[in-house]
Amino acid sequence: MTSPKTILIVDDSRVSRMMARNYIGLLHADWNIEEAGSGEEALLKARSLSPDLILMDVNMPGMGGMAAAEQLRQEWPAVPISLLTANVQTATRERAAALGLGFVEKPITEARIATLLATLTAA
Repeated sequence: MTSPKTILIVDDSRVSRMMARNYIGLLHADWNIEEAGSGEEALLKARSLSPDLILMDVNMPGMGGMAAAEQLRQEWPAVPISLLTANVQTATRERAAALGLGFVEKPITEARIATLLATLTAA
């Protein structure tokens, strides 16, 4: 059994955050799930939470997910960050790979969330 983790879900869509939160909660009811609605908010929350995993949308108003992920990667090189996005362009995938980010396509499904979380529970 793994110890409870802290997950930060970053998406400007409240519905997307709610779906991801629901799926994570179904799989790991004891985990702490926090949310941010923008890249700027993600940076502030990550600094106070020290999350075990960050799920990041790419296209958001203000600071986008890629810019926020790049800053978060510099501060926490070992924390898994995965883009959870409908932006499936090759350039986005290549940039994510260059930054050491995971990449999961939307729509958010329980199976996709389970696959993502399996990387935490396997450690």
